[in-house]
Amino acid sequence: MKKVWIVGILAAACMLSCGEKKETLVSGLNKNDFVSEKDGKPTALYVLKNAKGAEACITNYGGRIVSLMVPDRNGKPTDVVLGYDNIADYFASDGNYGALIGRYGNRIAQGRFTLDGTEYQLPQNNNGHCLHGGPEGFHARVWDATQTDGHTLELKYKSVDGEAGFPGNLDVKVTYTLTDDNALDILYEATTDKATVVNLTNHSYFNLSGVPGSQILDHLIMINADSYTAVDSLLIPFEIVPVEGTPLDLRNLQPIGKKMNDLLTISSIRLLQRNPPPVGQKIEDHINQMMKGHGYDYNWILNTKGDIKLLAAKAVSPVSGIVLEVYTNEPGVQFYTGNFMEGDDKGKFGTIYPHRGALCLETQHYPDSPNHPDFPTTVLRPGEKYVSECIYRFAVEK
Repeated sequence: MKKVWIVGILAAACMLSCGEKKETLVSGLNKNDFVSEKDGKPTALYVLKNAKGAEACITNYGGRIVSLMVPDRNGKPTDVVLGYDNIADYFASDGNYGALIGRYGNRIAQGRFTLDGTEYQLPQNNNGHCLHGGPEGFHARVWDATQTDGHTLELKYKSVDGEAGFPGNLDVKVTYTLTDDNALDILYEATTDKATVVNLTNHSYFNLSGVPGSQILDHLIMINADSYTAVDSLLIPFEIVPVEGTPLDLRNLQPIGKKMNDLLTISSIRLLQRNPPPVGQKIEDHINQMMKGHGYDYNWILNTKGDIKLLAAKAVSPVSGIVLEVYTNEPGVQFYTGNFMEGDDKGKFGTIYPHRGALCLETQHYPDSPNHPDFPTTVLRPGEKYVSECIYRFAVEK
């Protein structure tokens, strides 16, 4: 009798197990590892797939792109973004892997701006400036998620008046769509009940090589821009400068590492002109201090003039053959080469991410625009609708 009872229990367990069929993801991620709660709201992992077998995994915590699987030149599914394989690591990190950034992507000087005669003070989380909306920006919020079909995810968030110092109740909707031409289309929409500033973007860290733990200095880069916003030692823009004759001329496809040394040299000279050394400090020590971690981390002023059909930027890995094309209606793109990656961060499946282990192409308005009347405005008023779009399209070169 006891034997029959045990057999019955095992059979029931087997039936229960069989009923809980585990979804197999191309990325190898486990959805259960993203089930948690933060600020009283549930987190989860959402999976988008297209007809060609590409896959995007996104968590509603910070709207983060956790993995993005696209084929390499041999047809092998390849993860082209950095991140973590569980929600606990995202909670513990102050980084922005794959995150939605807001209310204001990039920097606002001294965390201050004046709008309609009122001065607003924001968090000063980066050398005295406000970066990416502050430490509790949109990247640290749990969004309300609705997966409308197998290739579309809608995320919504209400940023209340005064959150992180920003004025107005801002209703935000971000739609991720994985299209059948292997593109991830990100559409940002927002409305407000009070004049405010808005500059939303995505902070995915791309490595197209398919080699875990590799650098991106051999990647090729092209940015369709004749000028950029030059910055001071704390990365706040002070003038618009032509790229012609500088290491920031990336109008033709070229290796990222090719002009890195020249970039550091010209940047140090420019920074030295604006930031002379304190009395008693050697010039070389001053330059080293200013240039710590610097590489490409600038906003390029796109020649596309808001036409999303025109190519804004392109990156290629000679190792995998994977090509990333960027299209946007935004006036600028921030190109960043992982300068502040320390080489000690453990990402997905135990991979250690090295210094310069990824590149970012963040479509956006210019840094510190609220304090520069000559820059395209980031002001949003009641009755208006903020609409921004970025398309990351993937292909291969043989």
